[in-house]
Amino acid sequence: MQAKEIKNGSVLNYNDAPTIIESISVQSPSARGAATLYKFRGRNLVTKQKVDITLKGGESLEEADFERRSVTLMYSDGTEIHFLDSSDYNQYSIAAEDIAHEMQYVTEGSEGILGLIYNDQCVGIQIPQTVEMEITQTDPGVKGNSATGRTKPATLASGVQIQVPEYLKEGEIVKVDTRTNEFLGRAN
Repeated sequence: MQAKEIKNGSVLNYNDAPTIIESISVQSPSARGAATLYKFRGRNLVTKQKVDITLKGGESLEEADFERRSVTLMYSDGTEIHFLDSSDYNQYSIAAEDIAHEMQYVTEGSEGILGLIYNDQCVGIQIPQTVEMEITQTDPGVKGNSATGRTKPATLASGVQIQVPEYLKEGEIVKVDTRTNEFLGRAN
């Protein structure tokens, strides 16, 4: 896959290990004849280490031999989190600290979770970019404050805290961006 075709979420073979791309920056040349540089920040799916990759426009990396499979949360035993493959009912266990960020947005019954399977082992999970969650705790809004752009902290069903507009109250369902932890709006 050429550097210009690589997108966020792509899984590539870098240093003989699957690496998921998490961010991309492009540097355009200032001189004639210079090549465009693509800088990628990724995470090695086996060792969980951050990786910086720089490629020129014409260079490429191979796609990793792995698959994404739909999984559902079964249970957590404190040190590991257990998932069930939705298609063939295989069970996968992942160390809790390896997927701590993703688990902030996963509750029982969450949909759209993908297990990252490499050599028949689940090496991580991928969650949707936006999730809908219920506000379980927030201060009540003050009458008349709905026209201003002020925000207040709110705790969601999974325990994660975000900033929401003052007019929202407990029990409402909101959309949250899982990459930036930002409130996107009310759910329909």
